[in-house]
Amino acid sequence: MSLLQEGMEPCRLLEKKRVPDGEGGLMTSWQDGAEFMAAVVCDQNMEARVAEKEGVTSLYTVTCAKGAKLDYHDVFKRLGDGKIFRVTSDGDDKKTPERASFQVSQVTAEKWELPV
Repeated sequence: MSLLQEGMEPCRLLEKKRVPDGEGGLMTSWQDGAEFMAAVVCDQNMEARVAEKEGVTSLYTVTCAKGAKLDYHDVFKRLGDGKIFRVTSDGDDKKTPERASFQVSQVTAEKWELPV
C-alpha cells in the first residue's frame, strides 16, 4: 500500500434529484451515490488563507483514483466526519500520465452545505 493510498478515506457522491412537491412544483433532494476513496486536504497556502479571510469558504485539494473521476460541481460527503464538499474544478485537468505507476486525478473543492 502506498502512502497516497494510506491517506485516502471513504467518500460518497451525493446525487441531486428533483422530485414533485405535491403542489405542482418541484423540490430538490439529495440521495447517496457511488462510494469512492479520496484524500481530502485543506489548502493552507497564502492565496487560500487570503481568500478565506475575504469570505471565501475553505479550499481543499481532493486526490482520488482516475476511475472515480469527479466533475465540476459534483457534491460528495467524507464518510468519516460527514463533511460535505463541492468540486470547483474539472477532474480531467490534473491527472497522472497513462504510464505512471499510480493513476490519480486531482480537483479543487470547497466546504459546502446542502441547500435547504
